[in-house]
Amino acid sequence: MVAIASQFRFVGNVDDLLSRFGRISTLQGLRYWSVTDNGWQTLITNATALDGPDMARPRADFTVAEMRGGADLYFTETDNRSTRPIIYRMHVTTTSANVMVAIENVTPVQIFMLTVFGPGDLQSVHFLTRTAPGLWSYYGLARTGVAIGTFIGVKEESYVNRALALYSHFAGTPIDPIRP
Repeated sequence: MVAIASQFRFVGNVDDLLSRFGRISTLQGLRYWSVTDNGWQTLITNATALDGPDMARPRADFTVAEMRGGADLYFTETDNRSTRPIIYRMHVTTTSANVMVAIENVTPVQIFMLTVFGPGDLQSVHFLTRTAPGLWSYYGLARTGVAIGTFIGVKEESYVNRALALYSHFAGTPIDPIRP
């Protein structure tokens, strides 16, 4: 389990934040500090919005109206450690000053031929609240359904740095990763 709590400056509104989450294609090339490799690495090598949970149906990034619509939205990512694209489901809840985005994998995560996470094993939730004009709070939780990381050599700091990279992307603020 990884938890991040922070505040960040942002002069936009809820819709502006939603558009950051909806622009799935901008995740491609996202970098993070890899404690495994002791250096900056590309975390997400490919990212595409999908029209349903089917990789054969790529589409343009999600609009704010779609994000506000309450339907499950699907996208695919390939990260730097998995060998196949992974489909994720995203569900968004909003009010005039709050955003909640829940994400979980729909397809298994495989490294070579080994399934390391089954469907639903990777979950994250992002809570964003406007606390004052131009100031937002962020609470993020990420968890894995199984503790396979210890068996395949994934360090806890690696999960933290991946979560920090995503926070940095969505909040639009630089982060200081955990380094050994």
